[in-house]
This record gives sequence, C-alpha cells and structure tokens, in this order.
Amino acid sequence: MEAVVGLHSSDPTSVYLSAWARVRSFGADRLEAALYERRTLVRMLGMRRTLFVVPRSFAPAMAEGCAATYAAAERRRLVQMLEDQGVIEPDRGARWIERVLEETMAAVERRGEATARELTSDVPELGEKLTFGEGKTWAGTMGVSTRVLFLLATEGRIVRARPLGAWTSGQYRWAPTEAWLGTALDRLDRRTASAEVVRRYLRAFGPVTRTDVRWWTGWTAKATDQALEDVRAVEVRVDDGVAYVPPDDGKPTPIRKRWVSLLPGLDPTVMGWKERGWYLGEHERTLFDRAGNAGPTVWVDGRVVGGWTQRKDGEVVFALLDRVDAASHRAIREECHRLEAWLADVRVRARFATPFERELASR
Repeated sequence: MEAVVGLHSSDPTSVYLSAWARVRSFGADRLEAALYERRTLVRMLGMRRTLFVVPRSFAPAMAEGCAATYAAAERRRLVQMLEDQGVIEPDRGARWIERVLEETMAAVERRGEATARELTSDVPELGEKLTFGEGKTWAGTMGVSTRVLFLLATEGRIVRARPLGAWTSGQYRWAPTEAWLGTALDRLDRRTASAEVVRRYLRAFGPVTRTDVRWWTGWTAKATDQALEDVRAVEVRVDDGVAYVPPDDGKPTPIRKRWVSLLPGLDPTVMGWKERGWYLGEHERTLFDRAGNAGPTVWVDGRVVGGWTQRKDGEVVFALLDRVDAASHRAIREECHRLEAWLADVRVRARFATPFERELASR
C-alpha cells in the first residue's frame, strides 16, 4: 500500500478490488485482519475530503495535512445550514454545534463503537434533517448526524471502524480514534504533515505537475508551493511542460514485462493525476462520471484501453475503447475469469457508476 500512498475507500469494494489487482493469492480476510484486528491499516478522512485506507504510519500526516484543513470551513458551513434552514435560531448555531459535537463524542466513547442510528438515539438532535441541492437532480435530505460525524472525523477524533455487513458494505460503526488504535495519533504541525503527504505522493506518482498535486491533495496554491519547496521537489521536463519528482528519484524505472490489469472504480492509480491524457487518451468522459470519479478500467502496458463490470449473474465482462493485440486480448479475458472466480457469489458494482459501465452491464 505504501507504493500507492493509500486506497480510496468512498466505495468500500474499491479497497478490496484494488488490493486483489496487485496482490497474488489475495484474500479479503487478510485485508480485514489488517483493518479490524491488527489495525495496521486505518480507514479515515484524507485528501480532497475523501475516505482512504492508509498505513497507520501515514495516518498522523494525513489527519493534520489534509482532514484537519477542512475542519473550520466545515463547521462554518454546518452552522450556516442549520440557521438558514431554521433548525436553529440565528446566531445560536455555533453554540448548538459545540454542544452536539461534545455529546456525540461522549456517546461514541461510552459505546466504544457505534452506528449513526445508535448515536441518534443517544443524541436526538442528530436526527434533525437538512436539505441540499435544491433545484438540482441530486437534491435530497440528510440527517444532521451525517454532518456532525463528518466534522468529528475532520478533527481526527473518530474513525470508521467495522462495517455493519460484509466487505461490500458502506455502512460503518464509528470509534474514538485513540481507543480504536490503542494510542493517540502522533501530533504533527501542519507544515511537517503537508510535507510528508506530498513526499509520499511524489514517490508514488511522480513525475506530477503542480496541477496534479493541488488536485490530489485538495490544497490551495500557496500550500502546494510550500510543500513542494519543503520536500525539495526537483523540476523535470515532461511533454506538457514542468513536473516534479522527489530529490532522491535518480534511479531509472525498470521496464516491466507486458501486463494487463482490471482496476476498480476510484482505484488510486487511475485517480492519481488530474492531467490524465497520457494514460487515458480521449476516454476520460467515457470512463469517469461528471463529478470526476473513475469507473472500472482495463489497463494494458500502462495505458487505459477499456472498461469492465460484473453482471448480475456474476460474469465479469469488458469492452475495449482502443485496439490491442491478440495476446493482450487473451490476457484480459484470463484476468476477467480470474476475478470472476475470486468474487464467486459476491456481486460488486461501482458506487459511482459511469454510463459506460451501466451500458456494459446491461448488454
């Protein structure tokens, strides 16, 4: 996992499918043991307000360098929503939030692990409803519990613990961070944490452009430039201009033998760069949704050539957007059969399904 910094976990199946694609003889039980028994991996909020599974060693830097940077703005946003929608009287939102946060945190600590529903029974205010996206196709309502728990997560006070169901479930119990990990996260100052975040990113994905760094981290231009300076990132020339690599990136990358891979939606590799033309070609609109979430992709020798999905009967199928030679075509089919056998009775569908994937599933 160090090689890709972390695995996207907004879609719970992505974590397991990303690991399956990289680890031969992979079993879901091995990942579950690391997450829930040994707890050497942590599922927590990170870059771009996105959920990641990361090595425990990286958790302090991600918590301070990324998640904590959103806390103040998220608190202000929630206060405004509560007051604008009449849940709380004007000018009382900040005090209300502080009280509910502390009561919720106390409830989590009493229970050890708790679902949002259980916490709402302890703190009734969490059951208040907020509307969002008025006038949009994605408009709806959410419980205040969603925003309060998210805010506690940005502050590093709670993390997601075990899911309610199997590894395909996206509903989690919450636990106090210190109790779950057995010790408090190391305290880092913001600048040190940010430097560690960008250092790991450069090692995993460099060369990357400044635009890539800003997009992947969710930082401001100022924070991005400061972190690149702090790690002494080295400028290199790429086809599109200037990019950055770590200062110790002096060894040539070994050329791998030919390979194919089926990567899931939100896989860290396909989501590793903002400027994607060099590995996606003209296929971004086909293989990403309008919010920028990647669907499942088929890779051959370092470029995306198509997409895949699992049908309702369990069959794993693919479709190509670029031509490949006969040997690669056979290898893709073999990889589909391997994934189909591994999934067995489990059914997966990308949480952020693209039109291409939906069409492929229905053919």
